[in-house]
Amino acid sequence: MNIPTRIQVPKSLRHHLQRGGLVAYPTESCYGIGCLPAHQPALRRLIRLKKRPQHKGMIVIGAYKDQLRPLLQPLPAATENMLAENWPAAKTFLLPVRRHLPPLLRGKGRTKLAVRVPDHAGSRSLCSRLQTALVSTSCNRAGKRACKSRREVWRQFGRDVWIIGGQVGRYRQPSQIIDGETGRRLR
Repeated sequence: MNIPTRIQVPKSLRHHLQRGGLVAYPTESCYGIGCLPAHQPALRRLIRLKKRPQHKGMIVIGAYKDQLRPLLQPLPAATENMLAENWPAAKTFLLPVRRHLPPLLRGKGRTKLAVRVPDHAGSRSLCSRLQTALVSTSCNRAGKRACKSRREVWRQFGRDVWIIGGQVGRYRQPSQIIDGETGRRLR
């Protein structure tokens, strides 16, 4: 499958996100929809648009581990090594979060954040070109099938999101979710 390693990111997309806009983009198994991780109005808008329960936490992706570091507490060397051995991959790890992050991002009452360096060159390129991590939740309304194409995103969300075109990866299932402290697989 030919997945672009470089995505064209217009400057206006950066401004769109800084103003609380949402973006849809291809990931390993479906289109993801997201926003800037610490932008509370954007997080609220995303939750409303998806009709997603507020208590659920979000996944945040980055082009590389260091892009996720500002969101997390300092990690032990063993955890750092485990991440280095596993990423990029369709593996999301729950790791201790910094307290200043919005509860809408980490989930109500949760002390861990779901983070991933994706096994999708296009979504890594998007984060790299934007120079920021992004929220990454499946692009669909709650209870509906995740969008697999730009056309499906347009049909469900229209002008409510900025759509980045590209190929969805080869995975049929969403990323695994693993507790980064215990190694226990949760999904």
